[in-house]
Amino acid sequence: MFKMYYFLGLLALAAGYGLDMVIGDPRFLWHPIRAIGWLITITEKFLRKLFPKTDKGEFIAGIFLVIIVTILSTVFPLALIFIAYKISIWLGFILETIMCYQILATKALKDESMKVYEALNKEGLDAGRKAVSMIVGRDTENLSKEGVIKATVETIAENTADGIIAPMLYLAIAGPACGFFYKSVNTMDSMVGYKNDKYMYFGRVAAKLDDVLNFFPARIAGWLMIFSSRLLGLNYKNAKKIFLRDRFNHASPNSAQTESVMAGALGVELAGDAVYFGKVVKKKTIGDKLRPIVLSDIKRANALLYMSSAVSLLVFMSIKCLIGGFVFHIIPF
Repeated sequence: MFKMYYFLGLLALAAGYGLDMVIGDPRFLWHPIRAIGWLITITEKFLRKLFPKTDKGEFIAGIFLVIIVTILSTVFPLALIFIAYKISIWLGFILETIMCYQILATKALKDESMKVYEALNKEGLDAGRKAVSMIVGRDTENLSKEGVIKATVETIAENTADGIIAPMLYLAIAGPACGFFYKSVNTMDSMVGYKNDKYMYFGRVAAKLDDVLNFFPARIAGWLMIFSSRLLGLNYKNAKKIFLRDRFNHASPNSAQTESVMAGALGVELAGDAVYFGKVVKKKTIGDKLRPIVLSDIKRANALLYMSSAVSLLVFMSIKCLIGGFVFHIIPF
């Protein structure tokens, strides 16, 4: 019986990926990640009232935030899948497929980045700045056209890891419950993981845990993107060179892993100084400026995103099949 559930989980991951590629994230559909965001918001308000407004108090409150949000985000989908499979194996499979689909975000990332492309191409710089402000955390009102394109390409590169390949890896490891555990931490980091007065201590544990959970996936994503760039006919040799040279050119231990591959594959320079909340933040550059970055690089970045997601799915499913085949040969369940 366990063997059947194991391989149904593989099929659910593949089917969920297919749904993501076809449907994406329609705004009219309810999404569980928004529920996780709501949970984070109300839990933060409760904990801030409960704990003293000191550095230590906020740090401890942040620990409880991580515990509460991760437990609820993991246990609830696990219970739903367990109940669904108890009712019907097909109901369980359908629910697992839907959850896998909801955790992945390949088409959504492409769609949002292409909104920037279309805005710049058809409406001009101001429209491009407005569109890119929806997908980045930096200030965008003074970005040049090149700056808007760079910000978009960087977002595609970073989210190829933590929006697609990392959650896909956790889904392959232990199904939707593990995937939602990862997404809960990733969502907390995006909401409270800032190094400002409000979240310096409160969001520290969430930010550090996100770094830990992304450590291996980001590096795996880098190598898979290098291989994918070769399949696309991009400059994979330069992608590997820049990856090995610049993958630590970021305050985060993980963000530059995939940004460096993207910069090398496209032959452009990414990163550099950026403005956040009115303050200039000094950053190292990533990649060599072999040529100026151009609007069509958004499309090239998305091509690498799609190829990397497909390659990742095939690699993770193949490894899980091999492991499952070996385990079930030794220990028939």
